[in-house]
Amino acid sequence: MSKKLGADNLNEPILDHVRFEYVTLLDTQTVGDALSALRSQTLAEQIIYFYVVNADGALMGVVPTRRLLMSPLDSKIADIMVGKLVTVPYSASVLDVCELFIQHRFLSLPVVDDERRLMGVADVSLFTDVFDVAERQRGEDVYQLIGIHLSSHRSLNPLQSFGERFPWLMCNIAGGVVCAILSSFYESYLVEVVVLALFIPVVLALSESVSIQAMTIALEALHGDRLDVRFVMKALAREFAAAFLLGAACGGTVGTIAWLWKGQPWVATAIGGSIAMAMVTACLLGVALPALVRSFRIDPRIAAGPIVLATADVATLLFYFNLAGWLLGL
Repeated sequence: MSKKLGADNLNEPILDHVRFEYVTLLDTQTVGDALSALRSQTLAEQIIYFYVVNADGALMGVVPTRRLLMSPLDSKIADIMVGKLVTVPYSASVLDVCELFIQHRFLSLPVVDDERRLMGVADVSLFTDVFDVAERQRGEDVYQLIGIHLSSHRSLNPLQSFGERFPWLMCNIAGGVVCAILSSFYESYLVEVVVLALFIPVVLALSESVSIQAMTIALEALHGDRLDVRFVMKALAREFAAAFLLGAACGGTVGTIAWLWKGQPWVATAIGGSIAMAMVTACLLGVALPALVRSFRIDPRIAAGPIVLATADVATLLFYFNLAGWLLGL
């Protein structure tokens, strides 16, 4: 395929742009057998790698052309192949593959199905016009987190821009209204222990900050990776450990400040404990919600930000008020 890719192709499936002129070798062949078989075939003009498959057709590795030509004829293909591969899942987008090229600097990447069967090859020559676009795309993440596609925003009229951005701002409005309603349910707590109200902005700020940090890490990890349950569980486990340490440190710091300031140890414990619990929850939400949004085939960078912030705020206040009520007997 000779079609060059541009900015308009970033979200298209990579399968629409792969080439099918590739050469496979069996892992059980010798170099001599492989060269003899290749001489009997009509080969493409440009061969970057020879792809090694097993008897079931699963991709096992690649053999660079120079290595195949320079290896002894009695060497096994399995012994000279490069087994550590970067593969592209068939569900990837053009942007996903472009970022893999930028990251790994390979000349081509194999596209495989769930059983690692070769479905085509993505060639770097197709992407020369889109690399600059992909680099700029990384800089847009911060805008997408608050519900703005920068590239689209530049070409939209005010009414179209409003229509794209307002639905996600409604998530923030809804989250704020829910938090206000929750606070009204615990109004008696705030009247009896005024110091709880003083620390609400601190509690919410820490929760939102850590959820955004976790979400940013999750969004970066989602680039070019096929989403599956194992990926999400591994990310959650890794983030839980970091969140526990962050929550303990921040909760302990704010709780100590509250104790020294107001001299009320149980109130300080409630504030510090709720911060710790809320930060762990917010971190996990920052990983889980982008993955959930992506599973519905919605761009997680534009949708996850408002959703994560609104959910983290609600969860934080529930922890804050209920833990305070339990510890203080309210």
